[in-house]
Amino acid sequence: MSTTTSRPTIATREQWRTKRVELLAKEKELSRVRDELSGERRELPWVPVEEEYVFQTTEGDRTLAELFGSRSQLLVYHFMYGPDWDAGCPSCSFWMDSFDGTAVHLANRDVELAVVSLAPLDVLQAYRERMGWSFRWVSSAGSRFNHDYGVSFTEDERRDGAEYNFAFVPKPNDELPGVSVFAKDAAGAVHHTYSSYSRGLDVLNCTYQLLDLVPKGRDEDGLPHSAAWLRRHDEYDG
Repeated sequence: MSTTTSRPTIATREQWRTKRVELLAKEKELSRVRDELSGERRELPWVPVEEEYVFQTTEGDRTLAELFGSRSQLLVYHFMYGPDWDAGCPSCSFWMDSFDGTAVHLANRDVELAVVSLAPLDVLQAYRERMGWSFRWVSSAGSRFNHDYGVSFTEDERRDGAEYNFAFVPKPNDELPGVSVFAKDAAGAVHHTYSSYSRGLDVLNCTYQLLDLVPKGRDEDGLPHSAAWLRRHDEYDG
């Protein structure tokens, strides 16, 4: 994301208002296009989920269908946490700070939220406690769920390349982030309705949306990579 110049334009209140109204017209157009896009997203075809995925949860083993609870829609965030990692991915942790507290609101719109990772359940729960999160986090260890939904890769795929974000990636990491959506029909059959990856996850991050409002923006231009500044929320110096 670009940043502001070191010498901003100084204007009168009237001049500022004129520019702000011009920008507002563009913001309204963006909102209109976003609403149209959201409508098209909801109209995507559904794909039956034929695999019987099983997850480890704090309530015992649960199938994908059982993760829905009493809801007809399930939103899954694919959190990067490999089986032998010492801690969860810092970037995914950054995203999760925006998720905590949302589950109750989603539930009241017929949506169940689940965060899914490959690490063992006890490891995930310990990290969740460290981070102070309360959302549901389950382990997909022993299943092909992460691989089938394009966020975990075999040794051969890491060497030879694989598809990520609907395009070929020459050498993907062993884990990458994503979000997937599932729906249960009246007969109880589960369907995959949507997945998004990479910059498609940007809108899920509240902090980035807030930073986009301030003069410096995300202020990442001079960094080795965009997330070089990022720490887990208990690792910042101040």
